[in-house]
Amino acid sequence: MMLEVTDMHAYYGKSHILQGVNLNVQEGEIVALLGRNGVGRSTTCKAIMGEVEPKGSVKFQGQEIAGKKAFQIANMGIGYVPENRDIFPGLTTRQNLTLGLKPGQKDGAGRWSMQSMFDMFENLDRRADVEASVLSGGEQQMLTMCRTLMGDPDLVMIDEPTEGLSPQMVQKVAEVLKAIAEKGISTLLVEQKLSIAMDIADRVYVMGHGQVVFEGTPAELKARDDVRKEWLEV
Repeated sequence: MMLEVTDMHAYYGKSHILQGVNLNVQEGEIVALLGRNGVGRSTTCKAIMGEVEPKGSVKFQGQEIAGKKAFQIANMGIGYVPENRDIFPGLTTRQNLTLGLKPGQKDGAGRWSMQSMFDMFENLDRRADVEASVLSGGEQQMLTMCRTLMGDPDLVMIDEPTEGLSPQMVQKVAEVLKAIAEKGISTLLVEQKLSIAMDIADRVYVMGHGQVVFEGTPAELKARDDVRKEWLEV
């Protein structure tokens, strides 16, 4: 088991955001975390990553990580691509990618290299030595994903990677997510676009009111009109 979350709770102040989340991700699996805005999907990722203090159990490759610092969790092999993209605008594309390497890690020593990033995203190759601030929104999203992959994680959590992107860039993101899975890397994907999640995910979880309200395959979710109407459709 790559990731196993059991009865996870999280708070912002006195607000009880996560109310007993249970989920798991197997090796090489793409798992989508679906739900309306505000139900706790992003907080789930932040709690797993240690950016929000989790109550309950979070196990990564069998080891308990709840209570560890975010940098410790990252060094153990979890990559996190936040929704707000968090690039370093004053640094070049190449410099941003270099910052994704773990301490002591050499480029190309893992499953990914800077060149493999440029091969996947020709736009980043063409703009390798320009400041990241001039990249388009889609290019910045690609850069954030690639910077995370440079650290050679075994599990990557990606929060809303297609938000605000053009249809062409959305398709490119889907291709990259499939390429990640092909290398045996597990993915926990927070996604608003149901069509993308249903197309690429092996399993899906639907969240509502800080809890998981549905777990199953995309086909099983497709057959459940009641779940989609109550928890997903606007």
